[in-house]
Amino acid sequence: MQWRHEWKHEVTPSDRIALRQRLGAVCKLDSHATNGSYRIRSLYFDNLADKALREKIDGVDRREKWRIRYYDGNTNLIHLERKAKAHGLGTKDSCSLTANEAQSIVEGNTAWMSCDDRQLVRRLAMAMTCGGMRPRTIVDYEREPYLFPAGNVRVTIDFNIRTGLSCIDFLDSSCATAPVPGNPIILEVKWDEFLPSIVRDAVQLTGRRTSSYSKYAAARAYD
Repeated sequence: MQWRHEWKHEVTPSDRIALRQRLGAVCKLDSHATNGSYRIRSLYFDNLADKALREKIDGVDRREKWRIRYYDGNTNLIHLERKAKAHGLGTKDSCSLTANEAQSIVEGNTAWMSCDDRQLVRRLAMAMTCGGMRPRTIVDYEREPYLFPAGNVRVTIDFNIRTGLSCIDFLDSSCATAPVPGNPIILEVKWDEFLPSIVRDAVQLTGRRTSSYSKYAAARAYD
């Protein structure tokens, strides 16, 4: 399990322009990006007590969240992901799902999951049957991704963040969404053991401080 460092900053549209120029000069654009970006749709899970949401808001040191996601509207490749945080570091476990499997999970059909070959699917089944985990809300956004090999650095700029409100119809591309409050732009920087100075300098912005922004929490603002 690889634990990674992470910075998050909420930035302005002018910051985004400056960052794009700086990062384009020192980093490689992720090959999955088309015309510089790609679209992400995620479906986040929580229990009836909103445990994941409350732990995020309260700043609980050790916490986890579950989601399923796909990119650029391509439902032929869907990812089930479990993200964990501890002591300011983050890690992620992931496996692939078919569209039928994802839809089954959305509908709460967990019987097949308990005996699945994939450990992560079995773990989600346990979280759903014993912990009351259930699909909670869709989050859509666009991402500009940059890579720097030394330190395994990944820098992303996320924008046009939208919430599906109470919609959990993950595979329905016509599901209505609304902008999250403030129309934020989020810079994220992730790395392994060290962050090269050339990248550190490129992402430095005057007056911007590390934040704990959560797209899931922002998407729940209208509840």
